[in-house]
Amino acid sequence: MTTTLIRDAELIATFDDDARELRDASILVRDDHIVAIGPTPDVTARLVGPADNVIDARGQVILPGLVNTHHHFYQTLTRNLPAGQNAELFDWLVTHYPIWARLDPESMFASSQIAAAELLLSGCTTAADHTYLWPNGARIDDQIAAVSELGLRFHASRGSMSVGESQGGLPPDSVVESEPSILADTQRAIERYHDTAERAMTRIVVAPCSPFSVSRELMIASAELARHYGVHLHTHLAETRDEEAYCRERFGCTPVEYAEQVGWVGSDVWFAHMVHPHADEITRLGGHCCGAAHCPSSNMRLGSGIAPVMAMHQAGMRVGLGVDGSASNDGSHLLAEARQAMLLGRLQGDMGEFTARRMLWFATRGGASTLGRDDIGQLAVGKAADIIGFRLDSLALAGGALHDPLASLVFCQPPQVDLSIVNGVRRVEHGQLLGHDLDRMVARHNASARRLVEG
Repeated sequence: MTTTLIRDAELIATFDDDARELRDASILVRDDHIVAIGPTPDVTARLVGPADNVIDARGQVILPGLVNTHHHFYQTLTRNLPAGQNAELFDWLVTHYPIWARLDPESMFASSQIAAAELLLSGCTTAADHTYLWPNGARIDDQIAAVSELGLRFHASRGSMSVGESQGGLPPDSVVESEPSILADTQRAIERYHDTAERAMTRIVVAPCSPFSVSRELMIASAELARHYGVHLHTHLAETRDEEAYCRERFGCTPVEYAEQVGWVGSDVWFAHMVHPHADEITRLGGHCCGAAHCPSSNMRLGSGIAPVMAMHQAGMRVGLGVDGSASNDGSHLLAEARQAMLLGRLQGDMGEFTARRMLWFATRGGASTLGRDDIGQLAVGKAADIIGFRLDSLALAGGALHDPLASLVFCQPPQVDLSIVNGVRRVEHGQLLGHDLDRMVARHNASARRLVEG
């Protein structure tokens, strides 16, 4: 057993059931979980002999690792494409599909590592990715291998598209798969990688892309497959008004009504975006304990609208934050997403609801619940040792951390982490990604991006 003592933090924000914020406190970790948290004398009394590792957390605010509930790792390769800079979602997708059709195992691996590195440095310790096209031999295995090297806790979605342009769908036929092959490979991924254990590092998600890119039959079969194996379901839903118009024309109903018809409701389901659900639909989804990944930067970038986050939360839906695709956000900074969620939410008129602490709750406990987990997202005895720390004497927080250290992470320019521990293992220390040559990773990634875009 390995013990790690994080001692003398200026503030520990636990986000536990009592929302404790502890001054001048410490945390004791044994292997992959927390065994003590509180005043330093009480925590050190739990030690038998010296700790194997001691981290001096003076001058830091410590909190649970952030949880990213929606991303597209491969899109780091196509950030800031000129042809997509000023496009709304459907046109943006049509611009990118032909480029993404050239993805291969190397580009999938390189992009996944870049996304994971960005997330770790922003304070994220758990991420759900949604990759829904697998051309030229690329597989979910490439992503899992890439992310496991960096040590990020990973919910890997085996996404899919099966309805191409020739069948009335949005994607070109070149990037869709046959439905039997989708289901077979999804089953293979679940059986090989899905870990049901507490504090699992890898879980598989069943994730058809959207109502405009897969068939009704695949949505139904995917739900049946997921529930047979006890894994979660994820898809895009109600992201734009164009999507609602498509669903009404093709299915005769709204996107949410369509999800209900194909059995996509329940505590094992979460949707990305949910910008345009109707009020009665929010009530019904809340009754089913469905989840929602709120992606404010992407929603603004693509002009999709402002999601009714607080209405969903108050209705009983599980709400977390997502950075979304790195080509519709152009970054993977989850703490920055919490700030965007707060600022965008205030445009809806209720300043008191969109507080810094509530946004951090969405980024921790809310995200954990959205992914169906209660072992992450909080600092408490028995929970996973996913712990992040920010220095309070940084330029970005000068004059802000002095007054309210925790809220300064959201109100001020969101900083990079000084410390990140995932499952008890240090992954970032002194602001540096440990054990990896970041310059080399970026060069490898840029080479893949150049090949992809230039064809």
